[in-house]
Amino acid sequence: MRVAAIALLGAAITTCAASPLPHRAADVPKGFISLLNGRDLTGWHGRGHVDPRSVWALSATAQEAQRAKDRPEFEKHWRVEDGALVNDGEGPYATTDREFRDVELRLEYRTVAKADSGVYLRGNPQVQIWDTTEAGGKWDRGAQFGSGGLFNNSPGAPGKDPLVKADRPFGQWNSLRIVQVGERTWVWLNEQPVVDGARMENFWDRALPLWPKGPIQLQTHGGEIRWRNIMARDIEWDEGRRLLESRDREGFQPVFNGKDWTGWAGPVDNYEIVDGTIKCKPEQGGTIFTKKEYGDFAARLEIRLPPGGNNGLAIRYPGDGDTAYVGMCEIQTLDNDDPQYAALDRRQYHGSIYGMIPAARGYLRPVGEWNFEEVTVTGSRIAVELNGTRIVDGDVSKVTEFMDNKEHPGKDRTSGHFGFAGHNDPVAYRNVSIREIR
Repeated sequence: MRVAAIALLGAAITTCAASPLPHRAADVPKGFISLLNGRDLTGWHGRGHVDPRSVWALSATAQEAQRAKDRPEFEKHWRVEDGALVNDGEGPYATTDREFRDVELRLEYRTVAKADSGVYLRGNPQVQIWDTTEAGGKWDRGAQFGSGGLFNNSPGAPGKDPLVKADRPFGQWNSLRIVQVGERTWVWLNEQPVVDGARMENFWDRALPLWPKGPIQLQTHGGEIRWRNIMARDIEWDEGRRLLESRDREGFQPVFNGKDWTGWAGPVDNYEIVDGTIKCKPEQGGTIFTKKEYGDFAARLEIRLPPGGNNGLAIRYPGDGDTAYVGMCEIQTLDNDDPQYAALDRRQYHGSIYGMIPAARGYLRPVGEWNFEEVTVTGSRIAVELNGTRIVDGDVSKVTEFMDNKEHPGKDRTSGHFGFAGHNDPVAYRNVSIREIR
């Protein structure tokens, strides 16, 4: 996506996106809450560079006790002055008492030479802020590219380095705007887009996706930094889904017209089309599939689960048989939280490569809400992204242990149909599109 297109996307997220940041609490835009009252440190506590799981493992009482213990050191290095949150360059990081899921965060900051800072999202580092001059001494780490990047992403990963250098000179205030849906992160520095929907990697365990929620932290070390007009708003499910759908759409072509079964085959009589959605009829099932076959591809679609809903995505399906075994695989579609599924094998939950590779749990929307899912198949590797978070990234050619010791002879298929494997429940799909990867 070109920079101009990113700017248009940013303006579309919220009607007040392009307006300048306010300087008084009364100017907080509709939908936002101020995270700083301009008088004291209410709503904040001190926390260092620690894996948030170590905090979540504590009881609520133990967490409060730890905050109280850390309070003197926090107040030693942080203060509110002239309506701004000020840090002297030392001490723990300012951490919100509240935890956030999908969020839009706005703030202004002003820093000094040699300072190094950043914004942790969900307790995870970080949107980088630093001295970008050669004299700052960090060009060996990429400071010359500017602030705003996802500094702790892997080398070469999208978002690690900002798209443009947008820092203002020392002594001037910089405006920072961050939007995060799942792991997908957008950053604007001084109204210029510097990160375009890149995944924020989980610094604490790169084998895991970023957790669904966590605190915002303001990291500081090396020099004074001031923060003001710190505000946030929750991004609701429908808005987040629309934002994910708008990202990198080039090449995706609809494979379902929302009206009839043109381009589809299989037991379509066991399904119905309702308000532009494909829905499996109750107590019916079987695998319906595109007439066209695909090799490497990415599929995008929306999924709505009823209570206890069970279905699946057929990947490289030969057109007959159980796609979980004779196809490359079945990507499970399931209401994970229904009591009847409490004792399933981990390789059976939503997003899993059925019977072979388990998906991370905790990223489905509540039953009845639409989920946005993207499945990317390249060679023998499959990645599944649910509501902006990658929950599977695995290579089926390397799987040697199968659920119930039942092998999957179709896992090495290099092409086949895409479809839906119904299992008697009225699971609904809509806005199904595929991009071929050549």
